[in-house]
This record gives sequence, C-alpha cells and structure tokens, in this order.
Amino acid sequence: MTITTISSREFNHDVSRAKRAAESGPVFITDRGHTAHVLLSIVEYQKITDKNKNIAELLAMPSAADIEFEQA
Repeated sequence: MTITTISSREFNHDVSRAKRAAESGPVFITDRGHTAHVLLSIVEYQKITDKNKNIAELLAMPSAADIEFEQA
C-alpha cells in the first residue's frame, strides 16, 4: 500500500492523478499544511465501513500495519 499526500491545490489541478494514486492506497489531501480529506478507492472504503467488523478485525487487516498514528 502506498500512501500519497497532496495539497488541495494539486488535487484541484490534477484530479486524475489523485484518483490513480487512490488505487494504490489512501490519498491525504492537505489544506494549508493540515490534512483535511482522504481519498480512497471504493474497495478500500467498503473494507473499512463493513458493518459486520469490529475494531479488532479492522486493525488486524494487513493494510492496517502501514497506518502511522501521531502521538498526542
């Protein structure tokens, strides 16, 4: 899984690039340097919104190992 970060200006300029990148992983869209939105493929969105899964199952997904969390 590839995580991509682009600015909102880049997103507005080249939506197709962001959509292609979303096929390989989440695309974080920043606004003034802060993450404001995340673009996902429909397959990835459906995986994380499956109502039959609990948080333990979601964290056990292979792709969850690539998620970086910020320390508070």
